Amino acid sequence: MPVELRPWSLLDADALVSASSGSPDLYKQLGGATLRTRGEAEEFIGAHLLPGDGRHDFAFSVDGVAVGNVGINRLDEVHQTAWTYYWLAAGHRGRGWAARGLAALSTWALTERGLFRLELGHRVNNPASCRVATSAGFRPEGLQRAKLRYGSERFDVETHARLATDPVPSVEPLPWATRAPGVRW
Repeated sequence: MPVELRPWSLLDADALVSASSGSPDLYKQLGGATLRTRGEAEEFIGAHLLPGDGRHDFAFSVDGVAVGNVGINRLDEVHQTAWTYYWLAAGHRGRGWAARGLAALSTWALTERGLFRLELGHRVNNPASCRVATSAGFRPEGLQRAKLRYGSERFDVETHARLATDPVPSVEPLPWATRAPGVRW
């Protein structure tokens, strides 16, 4: 089953609905978006996953089907920094793809995009996300108390960063697709 990174397309709407419905925890990752219909998913892809406003998002593509996302946003050209994030649909977790996708994106951002520092944060009650970050070469830096709120519950967040001067992680980066369906590079 080939897995690779590629740009999102509006043609991925059905896959996004499937990922969202099969992974209720993605509600938090998707900013509270409810993606029950193709139209809702197309609107979300257009507003949040297609390139724009200093963000770059890429789909984890398995046999051509989008099953997750890895991206950067909050680019600061002056300081050469950005924020990174990732998610996978529940049925595709635990295979090392998130760490490999984050490693690929990070290497691209730190070399080709010319950034110096990439940051991310994960809830402290999500040890799997911590393993993804450290496997992809992101070092822990500290704790932000009660940073995130989902409903009435608040969560502490551990921050990590990877610098251009850090060692290259040992995890093998995912390959990049030559093109996405319906998208020109």
